[in-house]
Amino acid sequence: MEKTKITKFKLIGLKLDKKTTNEGGLSNIDCGNLWQKFEIENFIERIPNKLSDEIYAVYFNYEGDYTKPFSYFIGCKVKADTNTPNDMKTLIIPEDNYSKLIAKGKMPDCVANSWKEIWSSKINRAYKYDFEIYNERSKDWSNAEVEIFVSSI
Repeated sequence: MEKTKITKFKLIGLKLDKKTTNEGGLSNIDCGNLWQKFEIENFIERIPNKLSDEIYAVYFNYEGDYTKPFSYFIGCKVKADTNTPNDMKTLIIPEDNYSKLIAKGKMPDCVANSWKEIWSSKINRAYKYDFEIYNERSKDWSNAEVEIFVSSI
């Protein structure tokens, strides 16, 4: 697992309207529903001033460790001075230290399995902002690559 420092950046997209939890698979349902809305309503095309077509899925506002409730956001990186459309939300990811992992394989299993690996790892997690980046390498669901960044101490 590679350690890296990431500078502050701004995202515009959709935020889950309530916190979710990994307990009982609830986050799979809640986050999956938010992804469906993001795709069906074509948010990627509607986000202004995107810096790329990469999609960020962010876990944040943790109430403790990965077993406790957290917030979830899906969006794209935009220029810092971009105004947020009325039907979207903004999320600022502050500068921080991260451990980077690459999930490889069949979607969505490869991402779920990588998180299970993270949960059982010795990473000294900060539980601030963790995120996945979906891009060209993650479009082939039978052989995808997704970068996962975990805030670490």
